[in-house]
Amino acid sequence: MALLRALAVVLVGMLPVSAQADPILLMAEEDGCVWCARWNAEIAHIYPKTAEGRTAPLQRYDVHGEAPDVVFVSRVRFTPTFILVEDGKEVGRIEGYPGEDFFWSVLTMMFENADIPLDQAS
Repeated sequence: MALLRALAVVLVGMLPVSAQADPILLMAEEDGCVWCARWNAEIAHIYPKTAEGRTAPLQRYDVHGEAPDVVFVSRVRFTPTFILVEDGKEVGRIEGYPGEDFFWSVLTMMFENADIPLDQAS
């Protein structure tokens, strides 16, 4: 039975992004991106511990690789680009990394504009 549960967890993790109903935050990145590295140093370790991170877990993808199965409003032109996805569709976007303080305020506005309540559990 434990093997079946483990297999189910692995298979769910392999589903295309659009098959997952819960919101996610996609991070489009590329090798050598200085602003991606800065975001990684300042935010990456904090994000999963926040209400935003619990509500929309981070998923990364390389802009030069295969794009996730998401309906984008427009193609990604800059890295990093953070795309809030719900039901397989883009509902908000931050192009570039504006610094820690501005990032959090814009991210909060994205959730509010998309009418996605934040997970306040700690």
